[in-house]
Amino acid sequence: MTNNLDILHIVAEAGYMVQLVLLLLLFFSLTSWTIILIKYLYMRRAFRQSEAFTDIFWESRDLSLAYKEARILDGSPLARVFSIGYVELKKLRQSNNKSTGEDGNSLIEKFTGIDNVKRALRRAITTETTRMTQMIPFLATAGNTTPFIGLFGTVWGIMESFRGIGQSGTASLAVVAPGISEALVATAAGLAVAIPAVIAFNYFMQRIRVMESELQSFAADFLNIIEIDILPAKGKR
Repeated sequence: MTNNLDILHIVAEAGYMVQLVLLLLLFFSLTSWTIILIKYLYMRRAFRQSEAFTDIFWESRDLSLAYKEARILDGSPLARVFSIGYVELKKLRQSNNKSTGEDGNSLIEKFTGIDNVKRALRRAITTETTRMTQMIPFLATAGNTTPFIGLFGTVWGIMESFRGIGQSGTASLAVVAPGISEALVATAAGLAVAIPAVIAFNYFMQRIRVMESELQSFAADFLNIIEIDILPAKGKR
């Protein structure tokens, strides 16, 4: 308790510029921890629901049933990508039902429809990746800038201390120590903000890369299923 009171006393006695720096660091800290909490809950839900949807998708023999489950698991990036691809697949099937015969034009329409599904899946993956990375760059900004902001507060505080020494004409430890300790608080605060922000940024980026890889693999598997379903004769020719 005494140490906490000492730190509060040091902050209260610090100069205006150092206090301004500490307020700025407090803003970065609160914002960073808010983002960390939000993204942690989001990523945990995304991975859990994606794992559940993957099991449902491979166990289900009917894509329409998987689509119904995907609508329920709305926190899963995999489920959302599948939903978009399934909607395009339904359009392709409806187009094929309207076509008659197996002439060249019908085959071209099938390949064109599959290309539409591929583009829809690529757009969906890009959208999901963008959604996962939202707010994450702020953590990188906090990790890169807050140590320098704290260092600026420290340098300013030391400058003020030396100015006070020059005005008083004495350089005893009792005169120098309080000003330097006030200044060093800013550096410590900057590091306290930067370290968890950098750790969280690296953790989230690694999880996002894993999820993006899973999305790419799922899209490839889904396209293989579509090609077998829409072009059953492709392998025989």
